[in-house]
Amino acid sequence: MLALSDDILMRIDKPARYIGHEYNAVIKDKADVDVRFCMCFPDVYEIGMSHLGIQILYDMFNRMDGVWCERTYSPWPDLDKIMREENIPLFALESQEPIKNFDFLGITLQYEMCYTNILQILDLAGIPLTTDERKDGDPIVIGGGPCSYNPEPIADFFDMFYIGEGETRYKELMDLYKRFKKEGKSRDEFLYEAAHIPGMYVPKFYTPYYNEDGTLKDFVPMDESLPKKIVKEIVLDFDKAPYPTKQLVPFMRATQERMVLEIQRGCIRGCRFCQAGQLYRPVREKNIETLKKEAIELMEYTGEEEISLSSLSSSDYQALPELVDFLITECKDRKVNISLPSLRIDAFSLDVMSKVQDIKKSSLTFAPEAGSQRLRNVINKGLTEEVILEGARMAFKGGWTRVKLYFMLGQPFETDEDIEGIGKLSNEIAKVFFETVPKEERVNGKVQIVSSTSFFVPKPFTAFQWAPMCTKEEFLDKAYKTRVGIASQLNQKSIKYNWHEADVTVLEGVFARGDRKLSKAILAAYKKGCIFDAWSEYFSYDTWLETFKECDIDIDFYTTRKREDDELFPWDFLDCGVNKEFLLREWHKAAEGVVSPNCKVQCQGCGAAKFGGGICFEAKNKVQ
Repeated sequence: MLALSDDILMRIDKPARYIGHEYNAVIKDKADVDVRFCMCFPDVYEIGMSHLGIQILYDMFNRMDGVWCERTYSPWPDLDKIMREENIPLFALESQEPIKNFDFLGITLQYEMCYTNILQILDLAGIPLTTDERKDGDPIVIGGGPCSYNPEPIADFFDMFYIGEGETRYKELMDLYKRFKKEGKSRDEFLYEAAHIPGMYVPKFYTPYYNEDGTLKDFVPMDESLPKKIVKEIVLDFDKAPYPTKQLVPFMRATQERMVLEIQRGCIRGCRFCQAGQLYRPVREKNIETLKKEAIELMEYTGEEEISLSSLSSSDYQALPELVDFLITECKDRKVNISLPSLRIDAFSLDVMSKVQDIKKSSLTFAPEAGSQRLRNVINKGLTEEVILEGARMAFKGGWTRVKLYFMLGQPFETDEDIEGIGKLSNEIAKVFFETVPKEERVNGKVQIVSSTSFFVPKPFTAFQWAPMCTKEEFLDKAYKTRVGIASQLNQKSIKYNWHEADVTVLEGVFARGDRKLSKAILAAYKKGCIFDAWSEYFSYDTWLETFKECDIDIDFYTTRKREDDELFPWDFLDCGVNKEFLLREWHKAAEGVVSPNCKVQCQGCGAAKFGGGICFEAKNKVQ
C-alpha cells in the first residue's frame, strides 16, 4: 500500500519520485529483519538516484543478514506542503512506512547547501531536530560523505558521523546495535560504545572551547577512552569491497541516467583547491578483470543504455586502454553508449571518444581552472597552455566544434591579469579552430566555446584551507571583468560566458569552514522557511543575512578572515590521512607559485602512506 493516496499523487509534480519499487529495489520480509536502516539523500529524488555512494551502501546493507536498507529523499515543496497540512509522516520508498519507526536514518552529506534539507527530512519524519531532544525509540541519525569531514556546523542535528569510506565498519556498527537492542540498553549507551569504533564521531561526547576572538582553542573528548583524533576509514582491497552490479533503475529520468563503473579512488594530481583529491588518498585502482566482470553484470542487471566510468581522473587509470577496448566490443553488441568523464584531452582520449561518441552531438570539456599559467602553477593544476591548445587542435581535426571551458574566480593570489587570461585563452582556442579547420569543412561555419566560471570556496583538508575568501561584491566584480575581457576578444562571437551565483557561494563558504556555533543559525533559517537552498528559485539570501544577524554570526569571520598558520581548525580533530604539515607546505608553495609533482612522479610525503596501501606502496613510489 502506498503512503500517498491517488488523489495526492495526481496533485503533485513527478509522482514517480515517491512510489518506490524501482527495478532492483530490495524488499525483505520484516520477520527476518533485526535492523531497519533508511538511507537518505537530502535533495530531490532524481539527484539522489544519480549518486553512486548510496547505491554502494544500499547494496552492502541489504547483503547483511537481518538488515533491511530502504531509501528516502527530500520531498519537493509541492508535496512538502501537503504532508505538513495532512500530517503525513515522511516514509521510506520500499516499504512506504514511516521513517520514525526505523532504527537508523543515514544521511549522505554531499553539498553544504543541502543543510536545511536535513532539517526538513527530520521534521517531516517526526524525529526531534537535535540530538539532545531525542529519546530511546527515536532513530539513530548518522551522517557520512565529504561534508562530514567538517561536521561541526551540523553537529547538533546528528547523533553520530561515519568518517571515511562506508565499506569497512558498518557491519561492526550493525552488530553492536543488534546486541544492544537485544539487551535492552539505552540510546546513549549504544552511542558511547559506538564512539569507540574506528571512524565513528559522536558529537555529544566532544566539547569545543573557544578563544576570545572566536577561534577554536581546544576540542576535548568527554573521557580519555574516546579518541582525541578520529582517523578516516579506507578500503584497501578495492577488489574485495562490495560493489553493486544490480544498481537501482528509476521509473523516471534521473539527473544522470546510466550505470556507473567505479574504476579507482583517489587522485595523483594534487590540485591545491580540490578537497576530493585529498580526502580519497591514496589512489587505489580496481583490477581490470574485476572491472570487466562488473561491467558485464551491470549491463545484464540494469538494462541502462549508457555506462560511465567513475573516477576523479580516469586518464590516470593504468589499464584504461585495455578496459576501453573491452567496453567498446561489449557495448557495441548490446547497443550501450560509453561515457568517459574526467579524461585529459590527448591523442588517446580523442581517439577513444571518436569511437564511443556521436561527434555531432558531443562537446569536449577542458578544465584549465585559471586563465594564466602563473595562476595554474599557484593552484598546482599541472596543465600548460600549450597542452590545452594542442588538445583543442587535435579535437578540431577530429571533428569536434564545441568546447566547454571551466574556470574558477577568486582563487588565492589571483590578479586582474589572471582574470583577463580567461578571455585570452578562450580566444586562442577559437583561433586554433579557424587555423586548423578549412573553411569548407566547418560545420555551421564556426566553433562554439562555452567558458564557465564558478566562484572559489576554500575547503577543509586542502592547501587553501588557510585562504581568505572573496566577498559577494568582489566575486561579481571579477565576473564582470571576465565578461568584459571576453567581449573584447577578436573571436568573442564564438564565445559564450556563464557564471555562478555569488550569494550562494558566500553561504557555502560559511558552512564549509564553519564551527558548531552555526547549528543554531541553520536551525533558525529552516524555521524561517529555508529549504532547497541549492535551488536558485528557493534560495533566499536576505533570509540568511537576517538570520545570521539575529544569531550574532559574523559572515566575514568564516569567509574573508585570514587564518594564521598555527590556527586550530574546527575539523582538526579528524584525520583524513593527509597531514596538516603537508597542506601547510603546499599553502606556502602556492604563495611562491611553486609546482609540486604528482604522486606517480615523486612522493610528496602527504601522510597517506600510513594506511599501508595504494599508490604509496608501488615499488617506485614506496616511502623510505
